[in-house]
Amino acid sequence: MLELKNVSCGYDSTRIFRNISFSVMRGQTLCLLGPNGVGKTTLFKTILGLLPPLAGEILLSGENMSAWTVQERARRIAYVPQTHTPPFPFTVRDVVLMGRAAHVGSLGIPGKKDRKIADNALEMLGIEHLAKKIYTKISGGERQLVLLARAIAQQPQLLCMDEPTASLDFGNQVLVMNRIRTLSAAGITVMMTTHAPSHAFYCADQTAIMGRDGVFFVGQTNDTITEKRLTKLYGVTAKIVGYEHIPETRTCVPLPPQAHQ
Repeated sequence: MLELKNVSCGYDSTRIFRNISFSVMRGQTLCLLGPNGVGKTTLFKTILGLLPPLAGEILLSGENMSAWTVQERARRIAYVPQTHTPPFPFTVRDVVLMGRAAHVGSLGIPGKKDRKIADNALEMLGIEHLAKKIYTKISGGERQLVLLARAIAQQPQLLCMDEPTASLDFGNQVLVMNRIRTLSAAGITVMMTTHAPSHAFYCADQTAIMGRDGVFFVGQTNDTITEKRLTKLYGVTAKIVGYEHIPETRTCVPLPPQAHQ
């Protein structure tokens, strides 16, 4: 379980969020939803250990993460960035195999088990055909899938993803969201950012609404994402739509100006 207790985060004396408290159970997904510039990346960096919390505690499986070594953090937390350009032309398989680095040590050499784990991660996302291709020469959407495969190969307790579907076509967006659900079902705690409320409805147990001036509200996704909150958050009018034959499925549709005049 990921747990934040009265956490304040920001830079030096500038606090973006104050006294945040929430928990995400093992095998659940939390989605961070909010406009650009509200501090989603800052919160991510704080949880990842790249920024120290200005106050409070962050725990994973009951352990205070501030006491962890860099290697311990790398073994237990995986991060999928929005964009990534490697300095060298590695093969896709080698990039995914890098997810095993924290498990083999700084001077260790990946063994058969590590290579099998990397291959399984590629197969899970249906991109095993890319294994021998050069990472820098594949499309941006394919790179995003490779980064997710690398995170899966890391076998983390907590998986943090920064807009994991941003560069993907519709089919691969659905693929990634389905895999997020699969990872949650396997017991991994997932935390992701998105600009699409429909994605939160699709795969998130909880959603955190992050607004201007440190506004932070977290709860069950279907209760937290409301038409009123979306209008206040983004300044647009949207309709939340359900499906008669699939009652657990909801989506968010923006309304044109003339529809609500």
